[in-house]
Parts: sequence; C-alpha cells; structure tokens
Amino acid sequence: MIDYLDIEVSGQGLHAFTGQVSKAVSRCGQREGLCTLFIRHTSASLLIQENYDDSARLDLENWLNRLVPENDPLYTHTLEGPDDMPAHIKSALTATQLSIPFAAGELLLGTWQGIYLWEHRHHPCRRQVVVHL
Repeated sequence: MIDYLDIEVSGQGLHAFTGQVSKAVSRCGQREGLCTLFIRHTSASLLIQENYDDSARLDLENWLNRLVPENDPLYTHTLEGPDDMPAHIKSALTATQLSIPFAAGELLLGTWQGIYLWEHRHHPCRRQVVVHL
C-alpha cells in the first residue's frame, strides 16, 4: 500500500509527524511489515530522533547550521536565497528515506523515538512524504 502525507512546516527545524505515520500504518490493515518513508524534496530530510527533550533537537539543528552555513562564497546556486544551497547540502548529508518495522499494527519505535521531517529552508511550506507499507 502507498499513502501520501502532506506536512505543513513553519520553517527551518525538526517537525514531528509520528502520529500521521502511525495512522497510515493503522489504516493499511496489515498487522506487520515494514514502513518505508520517502520525502519528495531536495531541501528537506527525514530523521528518527529523541522525542522527549527538545534541547536534543535544537542542538542538532544548531550543529548542522554551523556545519553548513549560509552565505558561503563557494555557493553558486543562490537563485532562491541564502538558505537554498545550504538546504540541498543538508539534505545530501542526512536521510531522504527511513524504514521502520511494525507489528500488531503499530510502529516498533523505541520509547523516546519520534519521526521528524527536517526542514532546511526558512520559509513555511508543505512537504510531501510517501509512505510505503
């Protein structure tokens, strides 16, 4: 089964969407299998990360922004603004797909794990994630 999740983001950062994926798994009617997620964009990525302490996500965001700064004079792809090329690099360094097993109709995530869309652009937008079960 294939499903599509439209995720509205307010801008750069980690945006949780574990609940939407869980609902897709419940709707599919399968009791066990593998849930594969794929983001259909080149300036955002996917991540499984701690969902308890917000400081872990903030530290990840700050670290990646330091690693891939905006306004680097090496960038030539700047048509859409100073966050454009850094967003593509961040997406290349992170994951554009995830695989998560499920059993008894539920994702087999760890106690403190959540699924996140990691938006690398500053502006609000809608991102689409393909769910294959």
